[in-house]
Amino acid sequence: MAGLRLDQALARLFPQYSRTRLQAWLRDGVIVVDRQPAHARQAVVGGEAVQLAPPALPEAAAPQAEKIPLNVVFQDAELIVLDKPAGLVVHPGAGVHQGTLLNALLAHAPQLAGLPRAGIVHRLDRDTSGLLVVAKTLEAQTALVRQLAERTVRRVYLAVVHGVPSGGGTIDEPIGRDHRSRTRMAVTRRGREARTRYQVVERFAAAALIECQLDTGRTHQIRVHLQHLGHPIVGDPVYRRGAPARISFGRQALHARELSLVHPRSGRAMTWRAPLPGDMKRLVAALRRA
Repeated sequence: MAGLRLDQALARLFPQYSRTRLQAWLRDGVIVVDRQPAHARQAVVGGEAVQLAPPALPEAAAPQAEKIPLNVVFQDAELIVLDKPAGLVVHPGAGVHQGTLLNALLAHAPQLAGLPRAGIVHRLDRDTSGLLVVAKTLEAQTALVRQLAERTVRRVYLAVVHGVPSGGGTIDEPIGRDHRSRTRMAVTRRGREARTRYQVVERFAAAALIECQLDTGRTHQIRVHLQHLGHPIVGDPVYRRGAPARISFGRQALHARELSLVHPRSGRAMTWRAPLPGDMKRLVAALRRA
């Protein structure tokens, strides 16, 4: 991390906390570097010792357990693998403090309250359905975060896109914040490396069902890359530039179909698959009829 700004390095060291929170803790002296106060913009040399002692959250601010049904496809002492429905927010934030997957997990497995983000190691957008893994121990969470960083976790998605791509390929374009709108991501030279492999599964008259595999895990990566390709996802309310209006769908037609990883305790390679949810099945059927 030598050469990075301190707040950038901290975001990698402590991914369970937001950059804004880490910057605030630097200002408040909660984070020290080599036992000295530090500031967000200072450069990392390499070899520094970082100490972070997170202050306890007020009881009212701590996420509360809520009885929300979960579709658990696998569970043992280390992992929970879920098939998340569309419409379920994964983590509280941006004015959403209740009714999230995290709230549901705290009710399903109360011991997750002792883990950062209740064991959640990766996210799906609210309106993306499909497979998501949660760690039940700190050791498992550390191992899964490492696998994600080393890009050994296989994540395969199905998407319905506007237009018909000519075939398959790899989209290798950096992704970062859109300078015109901070809530959007975009392909930009200032962004971070992002790579998506795709292939056409089925062609329709004005759309296609495609399979995407993530080599990296940037925010909104598939949605941004497919828009950049000229084939935005059907129903995507944000990344729909150039999309015709004649195909309507109530959310982005994106589903995390397959998840493969190495079990953090047994070392065994494991794979799970989730069928298309009902709304996407109906969309595909209607496109076939058309």
